[in-house]
Amino acid sequence: MLLIYVVKIGPRLDYVFKHICGRILGLEFEFTTNLEHFIAYHGPKMSYGRAALGNEFFVQSHDLLFSQGLEDWEIHVRPWRESVGFFATGESGALPFDIFAASFYLLSRYEEYLPHVKDELGRFPYTESLAWQHGFLSQPVVDQWAYYFWDELRGVFPEAQRIKRSAKNIVAIESKRPFEFLNRGFLRTAVGFFSDLYKLRFGRLVWRAQVLLGLRKDPYDTFKWIIKLSKSSKTQVILFFLLGEGYTFRETLKTSRQGFVNVIKLVADYLEVGLILSYHWLSDLPRLLNEKQQLESYTHRVLDSSFNDRQKIQLPEVYRNLVEAEISRDYSMYYFNKFGFRSGTCTPFLFYDLEYEVKTPLELMPVVGKTLALQGKSPGEIEKTFGTFFDAVQSLQGHFIMVFSNRDFEPTKDNKIWRYLFSEKLIKRAR
Repeated sequence: MLLIYVVKIGPRLDYVFKHICGRILGLEFEFTTNLEHFIAYHGPKMSYGRAALGNEFFVQSHDLLFSQGLEDWEIHVRPWRESVGFFATGESGALPFDIFAASFYLLSRYEEYLPHVKDELGRFPYTESLAWQHGFLSQPVVDQWAYYFWDELRGVFPEAQRIKRSAKNIVAIESKRPFEFLNRGFLRTAVGFFSDLYKLRFGRLVWRAQVLLGLRKDPYDTFKWIIKLSKSSKTQVILFFLLGEGYTFRETLKTSRQGFVNVIKLVADYLEVGLILSYHWLSDLPRLLNEKQQLESYTHRVLDSSFNDRQKIQLPEVYRNLVEAEISRDYSMYYFNKFGFRSGTCTPFLFYDLEYEVKTPLELMPVVGKTLALQGKSPGEIEKTFGTFFDAVQSLQGHFIMVFSNRDFEPTKDNKIWRYLFSEKLIKRAR
């Protein structure tokens, strides 16, 4: 067991040490504020503070973990090994940077509470992030720092042991539009027919008619294909459905229609089903509870996972609502138009409410990105980007999580790369 001496055990310190030492490294550890107990201990031990006590393994602390509220800290990012670091320490410490304070800054999304320029939908854009501005958005730096720390600790205490973890792959599939032609309602179907006729899209008009007559499968109904591939794979697949109001009229469906309910029930028989929270009602807890109850009535399971439509995150209100609704995991913490590690980690972490200074039970999942962020790139560029992020996560035994859409799997030429990445890279590789 690793014994850690600190002058004071605060919520920030407890939170980040449990993520680095517990979740990432699998270390058994314990805090102590008793100096005599620390000195008498003969196993692996370290101190975290302003100055070393003696010749123990010592990490010099930054003030961030011992403060409260928000402060605009001065940050200088510098190269460190194959990565970077910030919150530099003095020469007396075993590490050149306070990785615990730096990790807390990224995990708590500290910078998103500070003044920044939002995009047109009120979101925190990747261009405002410290990671993008200093070129480390593509690196799970928190996990890298954890292993650097472990290397140094083992150099001093070779007897130190940890529980090694295994890499895990998760595919989140956004199903806001489970149908292109079916279950759209009489008015929408009529408008669709007249629109195709007016624009002289006769092929699409015939296609629509064939689907409605049951002569052809709806192009967006790719669920049986997804289920069939997922059955024998270790990769976890979760399908998310939107029950509330869509961001656009096209995405809003009457979710009580039996055809829509049947799809959810079919998926729920084999895979986990999650909820997409409506963009327009993210802060409305009663509506969230309503939608949660509706989905649970379809699946006959407790809802564990959700994500916000358009990846809009209003900290901390939206996450407080998820905690109140007893939803376990959120898959919104990524940039909708850029691949990267928004929170600097490839390990699931708990939401820390900076305003209340409290760790919550809500687990935030480190999604690297969605297919939309790679639209317009060539299949070769897409596969290269995918491979770079996948290999980075695998090397650290973390969680590789990517978001697809059910529409990405429609068997067309343009979707060939998405079907390949899902079926050959994520599903078959994990068997």
